[in-house]
Amino acid sequence: MKALEEKILKEGIVKEGNVLKVDSFLNHQIDVSFLEKMGEEFKELFKDKKITKILTIEASGIGVAVMASRHFGYVPVVFAKKAKTSNISDELYHTRIDSYTHQKTNDVVVSKQYLNQDDHVLIIDDFLANGCAIFGLIDLVQQAGGGVEGVGIVIEKGYQEGGHKIREAGYHLESLAIIESMNDQTSEITFRK
Repeated sequence: MKALEEKILKEGIVKEGNVLKVDSFLNHQIDVSFLEKMGEEFKELFKDKKITKILTIEASGIGVAVMASRHFGYVPVVFAKKAKTSNISDELYHTRIDSYTHQKTNDVVVSKQYLNQDDHVLIIDDFLANGCAIFGLIDLVQQAGGGVEGVGIVIEKGYQEGGHKIREAGYHLESLAIIESMNDQTSEITFRK
């Protein structure tokens, strides 16, 4: 998605440790009209798949997942929670996910009433680095007996192993932008061709 690459170059900030900050449109402040375009692009990329639910993880993937839902006929969006709250059912699917950004392991849950064996799931998230979050979400779908129809990522860090591992495992992975390299000294970002 060329428009996304241009927006990353214009508004993205490469922080120390090659962390890409895109909070002006995706992770803190949301550019709703731009997310609408991303949702439309995900529909185009997965138009041949039967999608009954979209699964993401809180928090930054929710906006993109909701916009994608609009283009898939308003299928339900389920987001995995990073903590069990008092108002969630005790009947849960549970997995553990290592967070690259926060450098910690999260216990992640989804209520069993929202994922089941009849679901054809599109997983959507904002970033893909080492793949832990996506494999954790895949695990939740597998626990429910559902099928993963595809994985949609806004920004993939192509220089990390996550994308390779997911593709190698046989999942249909589409990323709207794949960063080949970043330099926190010069703020240079190179995209995969």
